[in-house]
Amino acid sequence: MDTANFPWLTTTILFPIAASLLIPLIPDKDGKTVRWYALIVGLIDFALLVYAFCTQYDFSNPDLQLVESYTWVQQLDLNWSVGADGLSMPLILLTGFITTLATLAAWPVTFKPKLFYFLMLTMYGGQIAVFAVQDMLLFFLVWELELVPIYLILSIWGGKKRLYAATKFILYTAGGSLFILVGALTMAFYGDTVTFDMRAIAAKEFAPNVELLLYTGFLIAYGVKLPIFPLHTWLPDAHGEATAPAHMLLAGILLKMGGYALLRMNAGMLPDAHATFAPLLVILGVVNIVYAALTSFAQRNLKRKIAYSSISHMGFVLIGIASFTDLGTSGAMLQMVSHGLIGASLFFMVGCTYDRTHTLMLDEMGGVGKKMRKVFAMWTACSMASLALPGMSGFVAELMVFVGFATSDAYNPVFKVCVVFLAAVGVILTPIYLLSMLREIFYGPENKELAEHEELVDAEPREVFIIAALLVPIIGIGLYPKMLTQVYDATTTQLTAKLRDSVPSLVLAKAATDKTVSLRAPAIEPSKL
Repeated sequence: MDTANFPWLTTTILFPIAASLLIPLIPDKDGKTVRWYALIVGLIDFALLVYAFCTQYDFSNPDLQLVESYTWVQQLDLNWSVGADGLSMPLILLTGFITTLATLAAWPVTFKPKLFYFLMLTMYGGQIAVFAVQDMLLFFLVWELELVPIYLILSIWGGKKRLYAATKFILYTAGGSLFILVGALTMAFYGDTVTFDMRAIAAKEFAPNVELLLYTGFLIAYGVKLPIFPLHTWLPDAHGEATAPAHMLLAGILLKMGGYALLRMNAGMLPDAHATFAPLLVILGVVNIVYAALTSFAQRNLKRKIAYSSISHMGFVLIGIASFTDLGTSGAMLQMVSHGLIGASLFFMVGCTYDRTHTLMLDEMGGVGKKMRKVFAMWTACSMASLALPGMSGFVAELMVFVGFATSDAYNPVFKVCVVFLAAVGVILTPIYLLSMLREIFYGPENKELAEHEELVDAEPREVFIIAALLVPIIGIGLYPKMLTQVYDATTTQLTAKLRDSVPSLVLAKAATDKTVSLRAPAIEPSKL
């Protein structure tokens, strides 16, 4: 088989979707057969992704790889076009990894298991497609595709207020998607040629006012998914009612769609507008970090506490995207992958704890560490990763964003000092509320009523395996970040250079430096002396 020309991305997108269509035909009553079927499909798809990455992906190439294009509507230049570069490949691998583990986390699901695993496999293909497609209209379609499964998972398998949370989720995200559709059509029909191809659109020169309007619309759409304050309110409600698998998909993958799209479209396609909006992104990032950290500190509901923690950590992505430095942009990418792993682990632990205590209120817990030692150990490890303990991925990612922004020459020194100081406040708050949370759950006197009415059994092997699988890359990246950064460095460096060319002050400074260098006397080679 000619592996170089094999349609790897198309296969990994369509395979889980096609496999999901066979689920109604599987003879199964209690869900035990269908869950194994879904897990095997997920493992096969992830194995295909890893194989394609290891054999076909070139770290040194900043451009699209694994490119496939098939004509769809020739008159509109509308194609099934997919490809992967440094911005998308890490997130595609993250999607396969987290979704497969989420399928394993859904093992206890017994209510309508066929429908549940059908939605999980559909989500699998749709999420990979979001990061892989290179056609604007196709991007909109697959962006919408993943809304329906997560809405149904929330509304059918969620908590007591699941319909409210699911409706709020669909209203926010579908409303934001309208801006994607309008923006895609505007960019496609702008100018002399009609095209939905992202690379062709990126080469177009838009009028300044048009570019600013497009950037504003995309910022709203992707700001909802990231989420950015004040478009974030759907997330705590969704997490508050979701089950563990839905938690893992929301925190591990869906939030990263917003950050990816900001890099791919706002920064990559609209660099001049990005130079104008960058200070606003930095301010919004700081607000996310500080506001969400303070709000998380005050939460008494365990799910909502971790949800606001996620919002806080995603603020670093905004600052990194707007840093105009290689280090800052690289840190934003690393933070997205790192938070995907850490967020999925924390919310899985929330689900494990709720399955045993049947409460989410911290006031009703206490002393459960005496009977759940493995759960306590796993909670502690995941919390250490979230508070950016050195040696774990969160520390490296946030440090790169800090240093990248602090060393940026695109901003006023006073502005940089204020941003770094306020972001540092958020970083300091994180260990306070996380360690306080651990103390309230596991330490102190045992809640007699809880201990008498609930079976506080320790972690089972399946749960230990899921957390161990998540901690391995978290610690591996923390100790050796190059294992991830080398995947996207070529692409982010190219993107940063493009963005710096859109900042007038940086262009003038570069021109002055080049002029000074050219006026110097040419160096005399030693061989000519």
